[in-house]
Amino acid sequence: MITDGPTDRHGGKGDVHGMRVRAVAGALVLAAVSLAGCSDQADGGDKDSSPNPFQQAKPLAKLSVPAAYDAGEGWDTALGGVPKRAANVPVVAVPGAGEVASIQGAANGYTTIVRAADTGRIKWSSAPWDIPTPNDAESSQTPGVTVVDQEGREYIVTYAQGVRGKDALHDGTAVVSLAVYAAEGQGTSVKPLRQIDLPVEGEPVVRVSAYGGRVLVGLGNMVDSGLYPARSFAVNVVTGQSTAYDHPDDLLSPCGQADCARGRVIAATPEGPLVGVDNGGFGLVGHWFSDSVRPSGTERTGDLAPFNGLAYGVIDGHVLAGWQTRDKEDSTAANPMWSVHDLGTGRLQASMTCGYDLNNNINAGNYGSNREYGVVASPDGRYLAAGPVVFDLQRKKGICLAKSGDRKAIMIVSMRDDGTAYGAVQQDSTVEGTEPAAVQVDLNEGPDTAKGLGRGTIVPLVTNIKGAGLFLSRDDNGALRVSLRRER
Repeated sequence: MITDGPTDRHGGKGDVHGMRVRAVAGALVLAAVSLAGCSDQADGGDKDSSPNPFQQAKPLAKLSVPAAYDAGEGWDTALGGVPKRAANVPVVAVPGAGEVASIQGAANGYTTIVRAADTGRIKWSSAPWDIPTPNDAESSQTPGVTVVDQEGREYIVTYAQGVRGKDALHDGTAVVSLAVYAAEGQGTSVKPLRQIDLPVEGEPVVRVSAYGGRVLVGLGNMVDSGLYPARSFAVNVVTGQSTAYDHPDDLLSPCGQADCARGRVIAATPEGPLVGVDNGGFGLVGHWFSDSVRPSGTERTGDLAPFNGLAYGVIDGHVLAGWQTRDKEDSTAANPMWSVHDLGTGRLQASMTCGYDLNNNINAGNYGSNREYGVVASPDGRYLAAGPVVFDLQRKKGICLAKSGDRKAIMIVSMRDDGTAYGAVQQDSTVEGTEPAAVQVDLNEGPDTAKGLGRGTIVPLVTNIKGAGLFLSRDDNGALRVSLRRER
C-alpha cells in the first residue's frame, strides 16, 4: 500500500475531495478545502500558439481562487483514473525547472508527462513504465511521483509497489520500484536514468518523501502506518545505492546509555539520517543530538524522559521540532514549545510556545509515526509552517495560529514570499459532505489579519512556479484537474 499523498490524521487513506492537510513527498499538499469547481474539462493547452504564455486554446475551468491569482489566465489538464480516496496524488511541482510533472495511464504502463508551468506545453514525456504487478487487482493504489534536489540537480522520481517476476512457475519478488529521470529532459519516450527495485516483505504501507536531499522510502504496517514508519530505505538516486534502516535508534549514540524506544528516520540527508525516537529525542546521526540544542524551558521532563523533543518534520534544510514544557502551577498542561533548527548543525533558529498539542501526533501512547500536518515552506524559504505552527525565519519569530478565544485554528497549506498564507479553518467536527472554510492570513501582521475566502474557493497547493500557483480540483466527470493560474 503506497501513500505519500493526503491522509487523514490517523494515517488512513486520503481523499482529494476534502480531507485534512498533509504534505509528504515532493512539494504538494492537498488542503481540507473545497475542490468542487465546476466547468468544462480542459486538456492542458498544448496547441496554444498565443504569445501570452498564460493563455490556452480551450476555455479555462471556472475556478474561484484567491485575489492574488488571475482566474482567467493559466491552463488546465485532467488526470483520469485517480480515485477520490487516492493514496497518491500523481502530480508534483518541480520548482527549480519551472515544471509540473504528472503520471498518466498508458496502454502498456504509466507515462510521466512534464509540462512547463507557465504555458502548460509538454516539455518531455517518458516511455511507458512497466510498474510491478499490484498485489491486489482491485486496489486503488496508483503510482506516485516526487522530486528530489540532489547535488544541485533536480530529479523526478516515480514509484510503485507490487511484485516482479511473478508467473505460473514463480511467486515473484515483492518490491517498491523507483524510476529516476532528470527534470530537465526533452523529447518523447524518455527512458529513466535508472530503475531501482527495493526488496520488501508482504505488502507494507509505503511512504515516500525527499526533504533531506535523498529519497526516503518508509515501510510501515497497518499499525505503524504514519508518515515515518520504523523501517525505511534511504536512496541515492545518482548512484542507485540504497541503505536500509531497520533499527535506526541504534544509530544515535545517546541511546546506548538510555532507554530509547523505537527510532524512526525523519529525513535522509547526504550526511546521514535524521532519526527521531518515540519517547523523546532526535538528532542527525554522527553530528548532533537534540539534548544539546533544546530551547530554554524544555528540560528533560514529563512523559518524554530521559529525553525531550519530537522531530516533527524537515524542509529546505530546517528541522521543525516540538517540545513538552512543565505543567502550570495548577497542574494543568502548558502549551508546548515549537522550534526550528538547522538540519546540518542542529543550531536553534527560532522558537515559540503555541497551543498545538503534541498529543495530536501520538500513536498508541507514543509519538509514533503520526504527523497530523506536513511541513511546508514559502518558495524563498523565509516562512515555514506545519498546521497552525508558523515561523518567519528572517525575523526569527513564530506566529501561532492555534485556536484563540472564539477564533478557530488555521491550518496552513501554502505560503507566498510576501507572507500571504493560505489554508483552512480547522473544524470542531467534520460532517460528511461539508468542506472546511478556506482562509488567508498575512503572516507579517499576524493572526488578526485572517479572513475567510468564500465558499468554493480553492487555495493554491504550491505558489510561484514561474509566476503561477498550482491548484487541484475535480471536473464534472470526476477526473482530477490540475490547474495553473497566473499571479497578478
